[in-house]
This record gives sequence, structure tokens and C-alpha cells, in this order.
Amino acid sequence: MPTQQKEPLYLHGSQLVFTILVSALGYFVDIYDLILFSIVRLESLASIGVHGDQLISASELILNSQMAGMLIGGVIFGVLADKRGRLSVLMASILLYSLMNIANAFVTNVPMYAVFRFFAGIGLAGELGVAITLVTEVMRKETRGYGTTIVASMGILGAVAAYFVHALFNWQAAFIAGGVMGLGLLAMRVRLHESGMFAKQAMAPIAKGNLLMLFNRGRLLTYLACIAIGIPVWYVVGVLVTFSPELASASGTVETVVTGLSITWTYMGMVVGDLASGLLSQWLRSRKKVILLHMILTVLSVWWFLTDTNRSPETIYLQCGILGYAIGYWAVFVTTAAEQFGTNLRATVATTVPNFVRGGMVPILFLLHLLRTGSIPGSDAQVLTGGSIIQSAGIIAVAVFAVALGGWVLLRETFHKDLDYVEN
Repeated sequence: MPTQQKEPLYLHGSQLVFTILVSALGYFVDIYDLILFSIVRLESLASIGVHGDQLISASELILNSQMAGMLIGGVIFGVLADKRGRLSVLMASILLYSLMNIANAFVTNVPMYAVFRFFAGIGLAGELGVAITLVTEVMRKETRGYGTTIVASMGILGAVAAYFVHALFNWQAAFIAGGVMGLGLLAMRVRLHESGMFAKQAMAPIAKGNLLMLFNRGRLLTYLACIAIGIPVWYVVGVLVTFSPELASASGTVETVVTGLSITWTYMGMVVGDLASGLLSQWLRSRKKVILLHMILTVLSVWWFLTDTNRSPETIYLQCGILGYAIGYWAVFVTTAAEQFGTNLRATVATTVPNFVRGGMVPILFLLHLLRTGSIPGSDAQVLTGGSIIQSAGIIAVAVFAVALGGWVLLRETFHKDLDYVEN
């Protein structure tokens, strides 16, 4: 049953600091586990016998499996967080993805790898959205942007940690480390307080976590707009950065580009970008203006990355850092999604939106394969003339930014919005 314990509407002092800290550490482990495959991709696949031309196809399958899991998990955990409470979902999600990451250390073939990443994806889906929901609900509207900025900025450092853990140990140990960190954090979460806003309406006779409520015309447009503005972030990470060695080679780079370093530089840029965008949104008292600014920076950075030729690996890492800064509006993006809806739908939206953005990599990778090879994944039949990976990534970029701009136009400003209400 949903919690009946009376909770204060807003937290203060050490309770608030602890809630923000544990939420941030949860996102730290989430990002560590989420991005780890991209870092260990080549080494781990080679160790189970995948080489040469099979690498991209196997990578696409595993990434698609993880992202498909996140789509499903986002719905499951989002709905449960609105029905059963924020804390129960934070417990269940971290337990699932921690165990799956430990299991990933023992894979022996691509199908097994894909299955474990699928279930890990389900667990990973419950982390960020519910954590952001909890933080926004326990802080006052004037300051909640600071809390979500800390969660996102500190959490993104998990990607940097993943690179250094892998640099010190092999890929199996890196997966096990992620699982162990998650299980340790699970123990810390026992001391967290439930959201006062959720507790206030937990026993009220209203619909909670009802996905059908999103199909009201106004809510649906807002929901789709929230998803749209986040797509460029994961396009950059999932295509440009993950496949930076292949893109670099196609652009004339002779020296080897290390995926782990590309990811590390990207996420270091994201840490700075998320801090800057979060603080700027507080200073400007506007989420929308900051999102538009970073979307423009992302367009310019992507254009530079895809058109530059004969670069050194160092230049590519610098470009990845700049790309990371540009897409560093993730905290503002997720906060905006959470602020758009009432308490009885907030976790559903805040959890599904970032995961639908991440899960958007499934059609993006499908298009990348189709445009690059001219064939549908899993089939050798040619349906169109394939092009270079750079051309393919560029075509997808145009579509991604067109959708994102349309979403931004439809969004409402939410900086001053009081979140203590429900959707009817």
C-alpha cells in the first residue's frame, strides 16, 4: 500500500542535504553503469570473439537492447513511483541494475550480453526521473533548481569514474564495481524520507500514474515536447561520441581514437555545462531560455564535429568536451519535465521522458544502420544506396534538431510554478 506516514512538505537542513546527496550518488552509479558499455565496447566484444565488421552490428544490438529495456522500465517504474511512492522505486531500480551489471561481467556471447543489458536497462530507467521528482518535491520553488543541478552534475561524473575504473582494471571488474557501488547505495537509501507532496495525496481518491491521463490533447503535446527537447543530448552521446573512432577514421584521422576518452571528455564537458545551465536558469529565472541557448550551442558543435577533417585524436577529444558542454542542459531538461505535471503524474512523466529520450536511440541506430549500409538491420537486402557514416549521422542530426526546436516552441515556462497540485 502507498505510504500513510505523514511527511513534511519541504525538507530542511541535514535531511535535505542527505536527500540531495543520496539522489546525486544514485545518478552517479546510474550514469556509470549506463555508459560503461560504450567505454568497454571494443575490449569486451573482442574478448568474446567479436571482431572486424561484426563490431558495429553487435554494438548496435546491445545498445538497442539496453535502450529498449529503458523504454519499458521507464513506464514500469514511473507508474509505480506515482502509485506506490518515490522511495520504493528508488530501492527496486538500483537493486535490479546492480545485479544485472554484476552478471554482465560473466557474459560469453553477444545474445547473453544483450539480454543482461536489456534487464539492466529496465533497472537504470527508474533512477534519474524518480530522484529528480523527489528533489523537486522536497524543495521550495525558488531553490529547487539548485538541488536538481547538484544531482545531475554530480551524477554525470559517474561516466568519468567509469573510464578511470576501466583504465585501472579489466572490463569484467568495471562491471562488478558498478554493481557493488549500487548495492552499497541501496543500504544508504533506507534513511531517506518520502516526498511530502506524494504522502499528502497518497490515500486521496484520485488516479495516480495513469498513462491514459497523458492522452488529453494539452498534456500529450506537453509530454511530447518534453521528450523532443532532450533528443539532441542522447544523439550526441549515442552516435557521435560512442562511434567517434569510426567517425574519426571516416574523416581522415589516421591515429587511433579511444572511445573511453571521447566519453570521458564529453561527460566532463557535461558536468560543467549542467552546472552552468542550472545556475543560469536560476539567475535568469527561466528554464526555456537556457534550453534554447544550449540547443543552439549543440547545433554549432555538431556541425563542427561532422565537417572537420584530418583531425588529431586530441582535437576530437576537445570537440567531445565542447559537445558535452553544449548538451549540458540535461538537468534543466529533466527538471522542466517534472515541473510540467501534477504530483499524481509527475514521477511517471519525469521517469518516462528521459528514458524515451534514451530509448530514442533505437530508431536513431536503426536509421544509422539503414543510411550507412542501405539495408535493414538483420537483413542483407539492399533497400537504398548506403552512404558514409558521417553523411548518415549528419542526416539524422537535421531531423533531431528540427524535432527538438518544435518541442521547445510548445513548452511552457515552469520556473515559478508551484508543484503542490494534482492532475484531474
